[in-house]
Amino acid sequence: MTAQSAAAAARATVYGYPRQGQHRELKKAVEGYWKGRVDADTLRMTAAGLRRTNWRQLAEAGVHEVPTGDFSYYDHVLDTSVMVGAIPERHRAAVEADALDGYFAMARGTQDVAPLEMTKWFDTNYHYLVPELGPDTVFTADSAKQVSELTEALALGLTARPVLVGPVTYLLLAKPAPGVAAGFDPLTLIDRLLPVYAEIVADLRAAGAEWVQLDEPALVQDRTPAELNTATRAYRDLGALTDRPKLLVASYFDRLGDALPVLAKAPVEGLALDFTGAAAADLDALAAVGGLPGKRLIAGVVDGRNIWVNDLETSLATLGTLLGLAGRVDVAASCSLLHVPLDTAAERDIEPQIRRWLAFARQKTTEIVTLAKGLAGGTGAIAAELAANRADLASRAGSAITRDPAVRARAAAVTDADARRCQPYAERAAAQRAHLGLPLLPTTTIGSFPQTTELRTARADLRAGRIDGAGYEERIRAEIGEVISFQEKTGLDVLVHGEPERNDMVQYFAERLTGYLATRHGWVQSYGTRYVRPPILAGDISRPEPMTVRWTTYAQSLTAKPVKGMLTGPVTMLAWSFVRDDQPLGDTARQVALALRDEVNDLEAEGTSVIQVDEPALRETLPLRAADRPAYLAWATEAFRLSTGGVRPDTQIHTHMCYAEFGDIVRAIDDLDADVISLEAARSHMQVARELAAHGYPREAGPGVYDIHSPRVPGADEAAALLRAGLEAIPAERLWVNPDCGLKTRAWPETRASLENLVAAARTIRTELSAS
Repeated sequence: MTAQSAAAAARATVYGYPRQGQHRELKKAVEGYWKGRVDADTLRMTAAGLRRTNWRQLAEAGVHEVPTGDFSYYDHVLDTSVMVGAIPERHRAAVEADALDGYFAMARGTQDVAPLEMTKWFDTNYHYLVPELGPDTVFTADSAKQVSELTEALALGLTARPVLVGPVTYLLLAKPAPGVAAGFDPLTLIDRLLPVYAEIVADLRAAGAEWVQLDEPALVQDRTPAELNTATRAYRDLGALTDRPKLLVASYFDRLGDALPVLAKAPVEGLALDFTGAAAADLDALAAVGGLPGKRLIAGVVDGRNIWVNDLETSLATLGTLLGLAGRVDVAASCSLLHVPLDTAAERDIEPQIRRWLAFARQKTTEIVTLAKGLAGGTGAIAAELAANRADLASRAGSAITRDPAVRARAAAVTDADARRCQPYAERAAAQRAHLGLPLLPTTTIGSFPQTTELRTARADLRAGRIDGAGYEERIRAEIGEVISFQEKTGLDVLVHGEPERNDMVQYFAERLTGYLATRHGWVQSYGTRYVRPPILAGDISRPEPMTVRWTTYAQSLTAKPVKGMLTGPVTMLAWSFVRDDQPLGDTARQVALALRDEVNDLEAEGTSVIQVDEPALRETLPLRAADRPAYLAWATEAFRLSTGGVRPDTQIHTHMCYAEFGDIVRAIDDLDADVISLEAARSHMQVARELAAHGYPREAGPGVYDIHSPRVPGADEAAALLRAGLEAIPAERLWVNPDCGLKTRAWPETRASLENLVAAARTIRTELSAS
């Protein structure tokens, strides 16, 4: 096929689409099912309706080939575990009794059975359920979900392409099951897994699939020669199958590097590659390996993770270059559109001119279709779209919103000394012990308490004018009073105000900082039924006035125990926002850090002795390639220290991290120079405590003993057992007792019981230590 005929054949496609529906119908149906208000048939009907709506919207927009299999009740990696029969033994009876209830038991656990571990999907804020595998794992094919969803799409008269997590990525994401030796490598199971994939793709072919997409994003990470050899063998074997559809292997989130020639030479019919950001390096790399002659290339030239409009002319230039490197070039986003909100049209509170700078899933679909049309028909076919796009890009570049000279001057004046505490940790620790007077194994929580229906109603009433500001604040004061009273009665040592005034930990601060835009309907899935509205970081950042001081000070007035000030750290403010792409991330982080520094100093001035600056996204934002990590960690840790570096030695600085692989960043955690860190540890069985010990971490730490992402209430004995495991790695004088994460998603009954058990466990261990 010539370049000209390849251009004429260009089509638009996507890898995945937001699952929740325009009004988060999926979240409401799933949570209704959990509460018994929605039956299984109604839940399935709701899901099917959402899939049909998505496919029809894509087709009506001009997408030639829609994805199937990307829809999930909870998580697509969990769906893959079900597809290949990798059901943990502890969940097998529940799955056999009722497949849907067993599925949710794997995701959330039950009172009697712990869920699968949960962690971040590469460097995104999406969480997946970690497969548990061992040498005794037996895989069995269950293609029912994938076949039924393909059949649904075909019945609508659509061209559809099933999308599956690839076998190599699935095994690389897995961990040894409980009781399996830590050194077990799940990748050694590839020979057992490939026949199952062969059976599944054969089932999809029989159901009408012309193409099946196998996602292998794990190959954009640094991989050993042995891992690359496994990928080579996997796709050699799958490619050699006779009873199969055409295979398309997809990667995204970064450049493939050494894995590119592996996939380019594999006996498959196509590749889908990311050509945005750092992954754009694969353009030259693809040419260097001789391209993909005779094969299909799906070019991800529209950023699937951020919300700024595409530069259509630049993307067309990239596509034009790719035409000479493949037999056929189609156009797509860089990854699934799962990671962006649904539609900018719903954002009526954003000024119309600014809204034109933004592209959510529907707008990105339009961009993809426009680029495919331009590739097939030339720039004349999309002249009007190109002119409008140029105007939108110029409007943003020239807007006064994006630049504040005072902010830039302050950031430029920062010195190394500004980002360091004046006293070494040992001196600070002594001053804090004397000032705070805490017991051995001090107990605390991470910050938030349950966001009740009453609190959400109060916020809605305020927005609708049903109550005034004074009435709303009275409700917040009452809630803070109840939270403080409960913590005192329970026996917690360091208290929090519970954050009843906050909707989302990032959004709350974004709404109080200049340079941010807030959305009303920009929901994005974080995990399961947890959806967040990432704010949009559009311009230079400053803090017009204190953001948290008033409520923290009020809470402190109600108790003699220390109350933590609660802030979101600069890296997390970036990671959980849609960040500006017109300046280096480190520059933006420094601006946010300086705004937070002002807040930290004001909290201290008003008598707050313990201040927590959460950085759960520090690991999440770690670049996927090792070569890119030192530069990131340099500016990320500097930003945290800049936020906290101006306080007295007797002010105790805490930080918090959750649901990530912390072993990769222990040195950076140390470099934050926080006095206390709390981390998720319950699902991972205190792994992080051992990682801190192996590094020689010298400060205080609270590995969590209560998994707040499950409805189960851990008993006091269970929490005490986790504490004993923690003490094997962290000395008692440096060990804190706390949950894994904030409690806003939990209900009050389970929160009360779990925290009472947590305090009882701490008292038990204190008694044991005093007797030894």
